[in-house]
Amino acid sequence: MPVLKHQTKRQKKKPVACHRCHSHKVKCSGEQPCARCRQAGCENECQYALRDRKLKVNESYLDQILSENTQLKEQLRSSNTPQPSPAHPSDTVLPQDSYPAVQNPLIGERAWFYPYDPSAPPIYMGDAACTAFATRLRQFITDNPNTSHVARTQYTPESLLLEGETQWPGLAQARLLVRVAFNQLSRVYHLFLRKSTLEQLESIYRTPSLRDDPALTCKFFALFALGEVYSARTASSSGGRVPGTRYYVRAMNLIPIMPERPGMIHVESLLLLSLFSYFLNRRHSAYMLIGSAMRLGLVLGLNHNIPARQCTDPVEREHRVRLWWAIYIFDRMYTSKIGFPLQIRDDDIYVDMPADVDSPVSGEQFSDTAYLVSSIRLARIIGQIIDKIYSRKHHQESFLQREQQLLLALQEWLQSLPAHIKLRPEESPPKHIVSLHLQFNQCVILATRPIILHALIQRRGQRESHEDLPQPVITLSEACIHAARHSHALVTDEWVNGSLPMYGYFYAQYLFSAVIVLVISSLLPSIGNPTDLESLDTAVEILHRMSDHGNLAAAEFYENLQRVQQALPTDKSVSAHHDDQTQMSGQSLYSPIIPTTGSHALEPTAATFAGFTTEMAFLEPTMQDFLGRSDNEMDLIDPDLLTIEGPTGLNAWPTPFWS
Repeated sequence: MPVLKHQTKRQKKKPVACHRCHSHKVKCSGEQPCARCRQAGCENECQYALRDRKLKVNESYLDQILSENTQLKEQLRSSNTPQPSPAHPSDTVLPQDSYPAVQNPLIGERAWFYPYDPSAPPIYMGDAACTAFATRLRQFITDNPNTSHVARTQYTPESLLLEGETQWPGLAQARLLVRVAFNQLSRVYHLFLRKSTLEQLESIYRTPSLRDDPALTCKFFALFALGEVYSARTASSSGGRVPGTRYYVRAMNLIPIMPERPGMIHVESLLLLSLFSYFLNRRHSAYMLIGSAMRLGLVLGLNHNIPARQCTDPVEREHRVRLWWAIYIFDRMYTSKIGFPLQIRDDDIYVDMPADVDSPVSGEQFSDTAYLVSSIRLARIIGQIIDKIYSRKHHQESFLQREQQLLLALQEWLQSLPAHIKLRPEESPPKHIVSLHLQFNQCVILATRPIILHALIQRRGQRESHEDLPQPVITLSEACIHAARHSHALVTDEWVNGSLPMYGYFYAQYLFSAVIVLVISSLLPSIGNPTDLESLDTAVEILHRMSDHGNLAAAEFYENLQRVQQALPTDKSVSAHHDDQTQMSGQSLYSPIIPTTGSHALEPTAATFAGFTTEMAFLEPTMQDFLGRSDNEMDLIDPDLLTIEGPTGLNAWPTPFWS
């Protein structure tokens, strides 16, 4: 058949020229070695460029390849999973689901218990607790897995809660105490209706017989306790009692028997008392009180929307909604402090989110709706962190996939934050705005600090080989450091401005959590910065002052930080002990640009990082690359990325570390 003119004859593809022929611009025969290189006696120099051609293939073919790859991985995992032998020949052994080997690189298979008292059962140590994390850091620094945990003895014991009740204060004092409590609490949490509560207070003093109502008495004495501790100006002189304790004791004595027919006031009282328990550093008591409040809320059906015909007042309906979400926020927040399980699942909550109420008195009863919604959404992420990072249950996603999910949720939270709730560096933000961003930073730290401690352990193991840490480990560690720097700066500013609550638990805990991460940063100069160790001295000083003032939580954190200081090497080359790269070229990707040469050269200090918000960490290219990876791309990351092997790894740590 004759070939038409418009048809082209497929010709044989010409071979690629070797480097020598290409540089001389002569024809290459394409062999190895080619004819010209043989002729010139340069056979050893005959090298060809590697070809990486772009081929067009159907998308369905790529999907098929990825699907087969996933199936092969699952089969490999299943084949490596040991199958338990049946207890009895007749027992049927069900096939196990295949799960990634790594659940959390720093959580063992068994729970961690600490024997506080030989005559009493040991106490469970939650892995999410900041003091537990500090103990693990000390065990690494001292290279001794038997380094003991610091027992929590700085709390108000039961012996101080059995006596010393107080009576109703005078009306003027009662008004001041309630107003102080409102000022400190109302913009952060919804725990009561402001206008209605003030009207109740006036009614009680006009009609003394109302004081016989135990529910009303319990609520107001809880408010008096919070008002007194928030307004305390000097160190406590009442035998070591935290200010407000007498009011707290009176209120607690009214709730030993839970009501069979609870009202909203009972839930309000339990919320207030659980919050005051943190001033006494009685975290377990707070957890139990919020658990009781949740159960009463379930009895009242607060986790459901109530029909308007059964609750006609829109303010009361909204009060129910917001009171439930206060329970929810406290449950997630308390759980993140002590590492206990969540007390209710998100799937069991059907009530709407808070909303503005069309009522002439709504402004006097409720606080900012947008702020409250943001707090709830952040509390939901806290619950996800506890579930995905600190639980021992098996997950179908890999550890890094769960980290990615959490950081995507935190990024979305930041992006959707209303403008009036964002931090503005050019002005001093209100305390409730600072509190919200400190809670956000703590979420980032809580989610990523297992990774940064893992990086520290890996760096010691790789000191001889000088291997680089994987990029995902570096990225997550830097995010953790950035959040810690920001929290440290925010708390320090509150201290300098004189607005730090002297008896408060949460600011002391945020400072302690941040500085533990910054100590690790100082030991990882290729990721963090050696000057972050300066923040330890600042935190120790602030916590020491708060401890002297009578803050029990600050006393606990102060003792833990002292132990960390004592564990650190005393020589100036502490960071060089863990990493040879002490040059500024190894500075964190999230650190500001600091001149290191010329007349403007600066020595980086902890203050250098104070003006940088955590939000900037999510804008870094490496973080965006990590967050943008698909599940298939995440699967391609080395599955042994987070395993710790060798003489310094977790597999070598003896049982006492975990039990």
